[in-house]
Amino acid sequence: MSVFIKGGTVVNADRSHRADVVCDGGNIVAVGNDLDAPKGATVIDAGGQYVMPGGIDPHTHMQLPFMGTVASEDFESGTAAGLAGGTTMIIDFVIPSPQQNILDAYRQWREWAEKSVADYSFHVAITWWDDSVYKDMGTLVHEHGVNSFKHFMAYKGAIMADDEILVNSFSRAFELGAIVTVHAENGELVYRLQKELFEKGLTGPEAHPLSRPPECEGEAANRAIRIAEVLKVPLYVVHNSCRQSLEAITRARNEGQRVFGEVLAGHLLIDDSVYRHKDFDVAAAHVMSPPFRSTEHQDALWRGLQSGNLQTTATDHCCFCADQKAAGKDDFRLIPNGTGGVENRMEVLWHHGVNSGKLTMNEFVRVTSSNAAQIFNIYPQKGSVSVGADADIVVWDPEATKTISTKTDHQNVDYNIFEGMKIKGCASHTVSRGNVVWADGKLDVERGAGRYVNRPPFASYYDALKLQAQHAEPVAVKR
Repeated sequence: MSVFIKGGTVVNADRSHRADVVCDGGNIVAVGNDLDAPKGATVIDAGGQYVMPGGIDPHTHMQLPFMGTVASEDFESGTAAGLAGGTTMIIDFVIPSPQQNILDAYRQWREWAEKSVADYSFHVAITWWDDSVYKDMGTLVHEHGVNSFKHFMAYKGAIMADDEILVNSFSRAFELGAIVTVHAENGELVYRLQKELFEKGLTGPEAHPLSRPPECEGEAANRAIRIAEVLKVPLYVVHNSCRQSLEAITRARNEGQRVFGEVLAGHLLIDDSVYRHKDFDVAAAHVMSPPFRSTEHQDALWRGLQSGNLQTTATDHCCFCADQKAAGKDDFRLIPNGTGGVENRMEVLWHHGVNSGKLTMNEFVRVTSSNAAQIFNIYPQKGSVSVGADADIVVWDPEATKTISTKTDHQNVDYNIFEGMKIKGCASHTVSRGNVVWADGKLDVERGAGRYVNRPPFASYYDALKLQAQHAEPVAVKR
């Protein structure tokens, strides 16, 4: 089926221009002025609206087994909620248990994701190390389209990667032309602080941010950056929540190191006062790691996004309902870590970013879609309204208003961290692989319609780096 989007302003990362867009066979086949609608096409009148690449959320956890329970959002409901908010692709995480074969874990996540209604891909976490992990990383890159590997520097006694694992995995990723990502918190410090706070009688959610201060995040970010510097592998630091990690990234980028930073919509907009809420359920609903910070950190993160030292926005969408969070009623260490947001990321960033003047429309497209597509090597297949690209498009109504609420959203969680927020600007239509899946407040999705997206390695970049190491004279590196 063809889709004809007429009369809108196409907004890409590099420019904005008036154009009609024709989609057919799951791809964009024409972008231009005064085009004719194909016979039988579904017509979307985008007059007065913006036509943008569908959002890419590079950090979600659908259906994640974690902390003794399983996230309430599965791949079907989670990708559907994303489509309602203009996000047409997620990059989720395969997280093997310690000593679990990483290919077995990958196959399990692929099976869970078969019910997705929108496109998806996977980062694969390295939670332990031996020769089999070394070999299987190669299989994932060469046979399964994985070009990114995740490392948790926190969660001691569970999935934490120590320095030995980091060095081995970073080195292997460099050999394969893959990028490495880290959850940057000093797990040893967090473990010690959690124990001390609990023994002092601080057992509620208010202890959560105290056990994970900004310094723990800054130290881990800097350590990962310096390990990556020595091993010459590009690094992507997920969910930066504080000034200290941003400063480490900025310093490295100023030194010419290839380091990328991600920020969550929640960390830009929510402060740590939520952990002192008198209602346990509300306070616990905000427990995630790294935690929400004070407003000084929010200001720094906005500056990082504006300056380009933070390149992507995400959600870390990992939902747990009140009955699941209640596991930590008497011990904050047992509260499952995670919040939602995949449906609301783009609209809250538009309202607080574009409407406030912090971001231009083109910058909005960069940080919600195009930069993620480029960093993870799927551009311009994704992240671009251009001929030949996948027909993943959001038609954005800048005048539409709404109040965010769990009563009206599509996320499978009983508390929305943006509850009650009034926003202006949201998706009127979402097109996924050439199908209109969201229109005028209604979802029309098909279970299993989402496709797995292969992400090839960065062979030319890494080959050039290897040549540099072999020659006295520097070799130009092109990407």
